Amino acid sequence: MKNSLQLGIIGGIKVTVHWTFVLLIGWIVFINLRVGSTAENTLWSVLFVLLIFGCVVLHEFGHAFAAKRFGIKTRSITLLPIGGLASLESMPEKPKQELIVAIAGPVVNLLIAAILIPFVNPSDVFTVDSIVAVHSGNLLPNLFSVNIVLAVFNMLPAFPMDGGRVLRALLGFKFKRHIATRIAASIGQAISVGFILLGLFYNPFLVFIGIFIFLGAQAEAGSTRTQFMMANFTVRDAMIRDFHTLDYNDPISSAVQLLLNGQEKNFLVMQNEKPAGTLDRNQIIKALSEKGKDSKIEDAMHKSALSFQQNTPLKEAWPRMQMNRQIIAPIYDGSKLIGALDNENILEFVMIREATEKSNVRQLIVPPDDSDKVKILYK
Repeated sequence: MKNSLQLGIIGGIKVTVHWTFVLLIGWIVFINLRVGSTAENTLWSVLFVLLIFGCVVLHEFGHAFAAKRFGIKTRSITLLPIGGLASLESMPEKPKQELIVAIAGPVVNLLIAAILIPFVNPSDVFTVDSIVAVHSGNLLPNLFSVNIVLAVFNMLPAFPMDGGRVLRALLGFKFKRHIATRIAASIGQAISVGFILLGLFYNPFLVFIGIFIFLGAQAEAGSTRTQFMMANFTVRDAMIRDFHTLDYNDPISSAVQLLLNGQEKNFLVMQNEKPAGTLDRNQIIKALSEKGKDSKIEDAMHKSALSFQQNTPLKEAWPRMQMNRQIIAPIYDGSKLIGALDNENILEFVMIREATEKSNVRQLIVPPDDSDKVKILYK
């Protein structure tokens, strides 16, 4: 993720913190100073927040190591002011595997809480005073409480929380994945409406949570539906066969000319007759405005080596392009370049598939030749 500072690499996984996390620490310090807290109390509050996010990172590693068991890599874990984000290459589609990966995060929080039990006095748990004023005496009880809350909150049966994926995995034992996703997303959106209504009357923050859940459920349902439409197809089925390329050493003016002369918005950049990167419309416009028409394409392009063989499953290629933020990729038949896979073309392919699927289930009524009855045929 851009604008993130790498903290280290653990188990082959990059751990980074987004720059906005500094704003959270600054906010904690500001609030403590505003209410007249001492420097010592302020430091305890900052330490408490850092420990919470340490638990969040461990939560994400729970997902990462569970996914690794099924051959799914995690590229990075990023610490954000609103929580952690583990960038898995994909989620397992088998219900049992997804259930294990999804539940692994909350289980880590429960394990942390279990480790803290010997150091916790039950009377200090979930008390308002202890959370308002953090100090050495209530730090561990507060941390115990937070991990319980994290586990319970993440198990809400709504995307993008872990509970939404757990629900989909359980539904997946009976339904196809896209149907299970649609049901789980609908349940999640119903829950989000409840949060929004409660927030309007009690706490505005619940409105934010409700909107977050609603949009997350919508995005997950759409993504899974798209993946379902791609099943049983390869990149060859969706690739562009008639496309233009740009040369590595050409000026941006060449790209501008291609952009104006046709419908293409994304281009492969060639060096010594081999793809060296990609260039899209936004990069062309940015280079033109900042460096002028004589600037080199090599300075504006996205340098990426991501490419696919023609028999690569489409539903595998598309997420990899999303993860690499690559809008177009070269397609090969062995060592021969035969086409390009473009994000816009993929979406058009999916739209056509959806239209075809609707057509295939529509009843076709044909007038009979020798009978008064109506024949109903199904395509």
